[in-house]
Amino acid sequence: MGSGRPASSPLRRGGGYSCHYSLADRAIAAKYPGSPVPPAPNRSHSLRSLLPFLWEFRGRTLLALAFLVIAKLATVTIPVALKLIVDRLNPVHHSLLVLPLALLIGYGLLRFASILFGELRDLVFERAALRAVRRIALRVFRHLHDLDLTFHLERQTGGLSRDIERGTRGISFVLSFMLFNILPTLLEIALVLGIFLWNFSAWFAFIIIVSVIVYIAFSILVTEWRMHHVRRMNELDSKANTRAIDSLLNYETVKYFTNEDFEAQRYDNEMAAWEKEALKTQYSLSTLNSGQGLIIAVGVTAMMLLAGYEVVHGRMTLGDFVMVNAYMVQLFMPLNFLGFVYREMKRSIVDMERMFALLDRNTQVADKAGAPALKVSHGDIRFENVRFGYGKDREILHGVSFAIPAGAKVAVVGPSGAGKSTLARLLFRFYDADDGRILIDGQDIRDVTRDSLRRNIGIVPQDTVLFNDTIYYNIAYGRPDANRSDIEQAAAMANLKQFIDVLPQGYETLVGERGLKLSGGEKQRVAIARAILKNPPILVFDEATSSLDSNAEQAILVAMRELAEHRTSLVIAHRLSTIVDADEIVVLDQGAVAERGTHRELLRIGGLYAQLWTLQQREAEEKQKKAAEQPVPPAFALNG
Repeated sequence: MGSGRPASSPLRRGGGYSCHYSLADRAIAAKYPGSPVPPAPNRSHSLRSLLPFLWEFRGRTLLALAFLVIAKLATVTIPVALKLIVDRLNPVHHSLLVLPLALLIGYGLLRFASILFGELRDLVFERAALRAVRRIALRVFRHLHDLDLTFHLERQTGGLSRDIERGTRGISFVLSFMLFNILPTLLEIALVLGIFLWNFSAWFAFIIIVSVIVYIAFSILVTEWRMHHVRRMNELDSKANTRAIDSLLNYETVKYFTNEDFEAQRYDNEMAAWEKEALKTQYSLSTLNSGQGLIIAVGVTAMMLLAGYEVVHGRMTLGDFVMVNAYMVQLFMPLNFLGFVYREMKRSIVDMERMFALLDRNTQVADKAGAPALKVSHGDIRFENVRFGYGKDREILHGVSFAIPAGAKVAVVGPSGAGKSTLARLLFRFYDADDGRILIDGQDIRDVTRDSLRRNIGIVPQDTVLFNDTIYYNIAYGRPDANRSDIEQAAAMANLKQFIDVLPQGYETLVGERGLKLSGGEKQRVAIARAILKNPPILVFDEATSSLDSNAEQAILVAMRELAEHRTSLVIAHRLSTIVDADEIVVLDQGAVAERGTHRELLRIGGLYAQLWTLQQREAEEKQKKAAEQPVPPAFALNG
C-alpha cells in the first residue's frame, strides 16, 4: 500500500535574515502591487523548465533508459522461468523427477539482472538529477538577489525559505520517479498484457486492463480531491514557519514587552490550523490507500479464480497458474507504488509551482539590453530634477537637483520623511527615478549595469546588519578576494584593531545573527572597515551615527573622515554636528531642496537648517545638564 504521513511540525529548520526598512520603504512596495509569488503559476511550465537540465546530460539519460528497458525485460521474464521450473518439477507430467538445474540458474540470473540493471539505471541518472537540482537552486538563488527591493520588502523570509526547500526536493522527486517509476511501470503493464494475450484467454488481459483503468481512475480522482488539503496544509505550514522565524528574529522586542505568551498563542493558533488540515490530509490518504487495496484485491482474486478454473479444466498447467499469480503480484506491486508516486508527484509539482513562480517574477529595476559598465574617472555626481514617489498620488521627491563635485563631501539633511534616504536608494538603483536623471561622470546610471554601479559605491548604513559569521568574514565581505594583511589594515583604519586584539578568538570571533553580539559602535566600525576594504571612489554615509552615543560617535566620525578623504561622499545625516565640515549642505523639506550652502552660510541665513541646529544644540545642552545633576555615588558604595 502507498504510505504517507502529514508533514512534520512547521518549526523544523528555518533560515532567513532580518532587514530593517523604514515605513517609507514599505510604502514604496505599494507602488508595485502584487504578492511576492504569483498566485496561479503554470504547472506545465514548471515541468518544461526541467527539460533543459536533462538535455545537458542526454547521454546519461539515454543510457539510463536503456538500462531501464533491460531491467524490465528481465523482470517480466522471471515468471516465465518460474512456470517452466514448476512444470518440470510437476510429477504429473514426468514420472522421473529431474532437477532443472539450468532453469534454476537462469531464474537466479534473471532476478540478479533485474536488480543490477535497475541499480545501474539509478547510478547513471543520479548525477543528472542532482546536477539539475543544483542548477535550479542556484538559478533561484541568483534570481532572488536580482529582484528589486520592492520584492524583498514584501517577502516573508520563513515562508520563502520553506517554498524553496520544498521546491528543490520536489524537483528531485519528479525527475527520478517520473522517468524511472512511471515509465517502467507502464512498460511492464504493456509487456505483461502482450504475454497474456499471446499465451492465454483474452479474459486475463481484460481483467488486467479493467483493474488498471479502475485503479488509475480512482487514484487520480481521490488524489485531486485530497490535493486541496495538501495545498492548504502547505500554506499553513509556511505561514506558521514565517510566524515562528519572525518572532525569533525579533527576540529582543518580544522580551521588551514581555509578550512571550502572546507570541506562543499566535504560533499555536497557526499550528492548530495546520494540525486540522494535516488530519484531513491523513484521512484522505487512508481513504485512498483503502480504495486502492480493495481494487487490487478484487483484481487479483478474479485472476486467480479464472486461472484456477482453466487449470481444473486442463487448459492451463500448474506452472501457468504459478506464472499468472507471479505476474499479478509483480504487476500490482509497482502499480500500487505508481499510486504513491502519482500522489507524491502531484504534491511535488505543487511545491515546485511556487518556486518556479519566483523565476517568473521580473525585477522592476533591470539593466538595459547591452548596457555598458560604469566608468568612474573622477566621481562627479549630479541629481538633475529627480522626482520619485510611492505612487502617482504621493510623490516624495519633487524635482531635486544638486551636484557633488569629485572628491567633495556633500551632506543632505532635513526633517524625518523629507526623502533623504530615498536619494541613497536611488543612487544605488534599488529604485529608478520617475523623472529626472542621476549622473556619475556624465553617465546616466540607468544606462549602465547595476553591478558596475554598485561596485563603485561604498556605503556605511544606519543599521549595519552583519552575517552570522566571524569578524574576519564580515570585514572581508567588502572584497572577498582580499588577503589577510589588507583586512587587518582595514580593521586598523576603522579603529577596530584594539577591540579585536582583546577578544580571545580575535578575528575568528562569531558576531551572532545580524551581529547582535557586537555593540552599535562596533558594528559601525565593521561597516567602515568593509567600505575601506572595498576602496570605492564614491561613498554614502546613511545616518551612520544616528543611533550611537557621543563617545562612540566621535570615534566613528574620525574613521569616517579618514575613509572619505579624497573620495566623493554623500552624507545623509540626522545629527547636524557630524556634518559641519561638509563642503556643501543640502537641506530637504517635503521632498524639495529648501536651502543649500556651508554650515556657516546656512546659520547666517537663519532658515530651516538654523532652526534644526538650534533645536539639536538645546537638546544636547539639556542632556549634559541632566548628566551633571546626577548624584555621584559615595566611595564606599563602589567597594560594596
